[in-house]
Amino acid sequence: MTAVAADRVESAEQALRIAHELAAEFAVGAAARDRDRTLPHAEIDRLAASGLLAITVPAAFGGADLPASTVADVVRILAAADPNIAQIPHSHFVYLNLLRLAGDTAQQRRWFGAVLDGARIANAQSERRGATVADIATTVRPDGAGFRVDGAKYYCTGSLFADLLAVLTRLDDPEGRSGLAAGEYVAFLPADAPGVRIVDDWQGMGQRTTGSGTVEFDAVSVDRGQLVPRAAAVDAPAGYGAFAQLLHAAIDTGIARGALTAAVGFVRESSRPWFEAGVERAIDDPLTIQRFGELAVQVTAAESTLASAGLAVDRAIGGYAPSEPVAGSAVGTTRGGMDAPSASEELPDRRAVRGGSDASGGGRAISISAASARAGVGGPADGMRPESESTAEGGTVHGTRVADSVRVVTEKSAYATGGAGVEGDTPRTLDTHSATAYGVSHPTEQASLAVAAAKILADRAATEVSSALFEVSGTRSATADLDHFWRNARTHTLHDPVRWKYQHLGRSLLHGTPPPRHGVF
Repeated sequence: MTAVAADRVESAEQALRIAHELAAEFAVGAAARDRDRTLPHAEIDRLAASGLLAITVPAAFGGADLPASTVADVVRILAAADPNIAQIPHSHFVYLNLLRLAGDTAQQRRWFGAVLDGARIANAQSERRGATVADIATTVRPDGAGFRVDGAKYYCTGSLFADLLAVLTRLDDPEGRSGLAAGEYVAFLPADAPGVRIVDDWQGMGQRTTGSGTVEFDAVSVDRGQLVPRAAAVDAPAGYGAFAQLLHAAIDTGIARGALTAAVGFVRESSRPWFEAGVERAIDDPLTIQRFGELAVQVTAAESTLASAGLAVDRAIGGYAPSEPVAGSAVGTTRGGMDAPSASEELPDRRAVRGGSDASGGGRAISISAASARAGVGGPADGMRPESESTAEGGTVHGTRVADSVRVVTEKSAYATGGAGVEGDTPRTLDTHSATAYGVSHPTEQASLAVAAAKILADRAATEVSSALFEVSGTRSATADLDHFWRNARTHTLHDPVRWKYQHLGRSLLHGTPPPRHGVF
């Protein structure tokens, strides 16, 4: 597969505008594609060409370096139109994050550049023969001057549309010939490399067009430069799992909004009122009105919690600056010497200037939350700074006291009015008290728990609203090609059990137990 030429996205505002435009396009025919299992090749080409798949590429490598909260918004907007299309790039963004956290400079330059040019990454991670999902049998082992990958992967979402595969492997080198540390490595390799076999065998009841089939690897040659150590990302306090889970929550939240929007349209246009209601239109039935109000609360709660979790992940990924001023700068400034915003200041696109004035061409914009500012690019893990406990609940950023309350940022989104391609102004709020409500103070722990709460509400909203769609729409809805919302919700929410998220939230609240660090929390 040859990557399509991609446009460049420069801002969060531009990314959201493009997402709304594409969502409006993708909503047309989404039900039919799902019903007939028509793979969205043309739609994924459009998505890649739009530049949205490169929005997290770091500024040091020519990207927009947009924050996790913006990526979640993009995914949510697309999922309201077609959650299959929204899920396909999930692993693409997750493995770009792994590359940012754990890749060396040469690897970053190579694959960030490819993505800027339109390349798509798909995962080859899960296996089905181990005792648990965490057991990895696919190996990478020394072979001549390089390495070879052998094994089989399943549920490889997006693999049918990918240029590159990110393959989770276990190093098999008992004699230590490679000089690599024992553990898991992600091998980045071309989807059409010799020895790779991609099988279109996904037969799930939902998310039918995600291309989530089998990928087999038979003595696939790779070199050292294609191997990225996974532990460097997963084990670090960098919000790796929280970012991945945030995007899953965004998919479910989008499904909930899409189902509610479809229900509104159907009841307005096609449903008949129940005879006991004594009204002429279904939309005037007081019980129907009540039920729609209840569903609206569920969706709005999921969207609001997702927004708050997104800002918490921005904060975790950005990392805290040291509490003392950076050498050579005044108290209350960013690393580049620009004035730092106050906790109550509104910032366009939730971004602060990094690394000097953008008028001089030296600055790039990124996300900052009420209690954090991201350090500049450079050094280990894309300039990640040591994290300080002092910023918890009214601490300091660059030596400046942060208010305990909130900063509200308004962006164009679909929250207020709902529906793909419909924009409304919605406040996005992060309350630093709620960030510590579960008994932890470290920003990555706060983010993980905030995302866990968002995922629980998104799971519930997606499954319950997509089911209630039929309840409020009546008998006619059973033949109206609306079942894809529930099938997609029920299938995608099986990714990882939210019952364990309740456990971690409760343990943190009652015992102060930090949440685990792994790829699904």
